[in-house]
Amino acid sequence: MPTALAFVRCRGLPRAAGLALLVALVATAFAGQRLAVPEFRYLVDFSVPVAEVVPLAHAVILATTMFSPMADLEQTAAQPMRRHRGVYLVVLLLLALGLSALPLLAGATGQVIVSAARNVVGYLGLAMIGARLFGSGLAWLLPLGMFGPTLLLGVRSDNTPEPWAWSLHPSSSASAAALAVALWVVGVCVAATGQPRQTERAEQS
Repeated sequence: MPTALAFVRCRGLPRAAGLALLVALVATAFAGQRLAVPEFRYLVDFSVPVAEVVPLAHAVILATTMFSPMADLEQTAAQPMRRHRGVYLVVLLLLALGLSALPLLAGATGQVIVSAARNVVGYLGLAMIGARLFGSGLAWLLPLGMFGPTLLLGVRSDNTPEPWAWSLHPSSSASAAALAVALWVVGVCVAATGQPRQTERAEQS
């Protein structure tokens, strides 16, 4: 238990979880609101519940905890750290899912929460991949890189989401759920098998 607590604290999870909880509470207060999608190509009237968009923030905030300032010590530790990292990634997922479900307290429907859970899974996967490739300080790069085009180009002229815009699809979309899970699995694989970098400057110091 002391090892697990030290593992969590050195990554700044309590602070990140507190910030994500604050975002979740704000989202809960606006659970009944919808966000209009500013489609650039067509004149459409498409919107998504705020509760389905906020998981992007949860994923980015929690992914910043992928970096450990004691990476060198962890690599020489007597206990294998890969198992700890794997468990930690599952904890991040459970925490993100719990935060995404908070709008239920304000009357959000089950369909909205299912979509929010799917989105947080997919965006957390992208954030973990980004943390591994670019450093935890840039964990937001891939999620926002996906979310931006989704908002601006993700709706077709018939007012339905593009096939690739998985985060806009309804909760019943099996393909969107499968893609989100696949992103998370890839994210876990790249994050659990290597030490994510924080910044190039940190590597050189």
